[in-house]
Amino acid sequence: MIMPAYNEEAIIAHSIASIMAQLPPVGRLLVVADNCSDGTAQTAASAGADVTIRRDTTRIGKGYALDHGVRSLGSDPPQVIIIIDADCEVMPGALETLAKQCAATGRPAQARYSMLAPPSPSPADKVSRLAWTIKTFVRPLGSAHLGWPCQLMGSGMALPFSLACRLDLATGHLAEDQKFGAELAIAGKAAFFCPDAEIVSQLPQGETGKRQQRTRWEHGHLAIIGEFFLPLIKHAVSKRSLHLFAFTLDLCIPPLTLLAMSILLLSGLSLSWFVMTSAASPLVVSATVLACFAGAIGVAWWRFAREIISWRELAAGPAYCLLKIPSFIRFFVNRQIDWVRTER
Repeated sequence: MIMPAYNEEAIIAHSIASIMAQLPPVGRLLVVADNCSDGTAQTAASAGADVTIRRDTTRIGKGYALDHGVRSLGSDPPQVIIIIDADCEVMPGALETLAKQCAATGRPAQARYSMLAPPSPSPADKVSRLAWTIKTFVRPLGSAHLGWPCQLMGSGMALPFSLACRLDLATGHLAEDQKFGAELAIAGKAAFFCPDAEIVSQLPQGETGKRQQRTRWEHGHLAIIGEFFLPLIKHAVSKRSLHLFAFTLDLCIPPLTLLAMSILLLSGLSLSWFVMTSAASPLVVSATVLACFAGAIGVAWWRFAREIISWRELAAGPAYCLLKIPSFIRFFVNRQIDWVRTER
């Protein structure tokens, strides 16, 4: 196992404890203390993990830490590596389930990545958690039932070691997990969802941490869409692969708030066009899309997220979307490209 860690002294012992409790005798947890200025390395070693220290202030990002970890394991390579972030707790049985599926299929396996709300969550926290649940559980669960692949999610990822060695891990991309997942899909090794294995993390408490995390996720995701949409479509068509086409469509779904705003904007424009010209076709199409979108969100909430957010708070979702407009504008005029650690 590899755990990249950057200044995680305060929380890493808890994460390691959840892993060591289920690590098999032949297993090994390697913590990559990446440019740390605190006691992360010492705390990890005291908790029972092997530790390697990486110092390189010119190449910043989780991808570089992962590359360092994989190369450190090269002298005694395992069959499967599992990547767990330092702020995640691994639920019982998750490691064995992931490793078995990965070893049996020779393909990456992705655990369910649950995100808990901070204490006294705001309505925005609840909407964010709902969006995360739909993206990382509802959609991949549907793909799994259809036999389709899923995206990689950054933590809870199991990969054959031979496959990990072939990836260009050394990157500072904001969404390195989605980048790796897209590259694996193009290579015919897309990941499959493993809902029986679960890891748990928590949304940041401070407003600065929330903003950093959401900006990294959103800007990184939008950059991935621009970079991989055409190559993935090209490969899906050339290979006549329905699975790859489905993966491409899933990858290119924008962040939920941006998708909602886009649909609302198109509905407003089509309504204006109808008022000016009496042309009803665009309005009918946009109204149908809006109804389908609202219905899908409602079904997902009813089935999987009623304990996350109440229907009254859910109804306030459009107001939350408006608060996200500056972040999406910044993507086009001042996009974040440097990897920044989220403040805990």
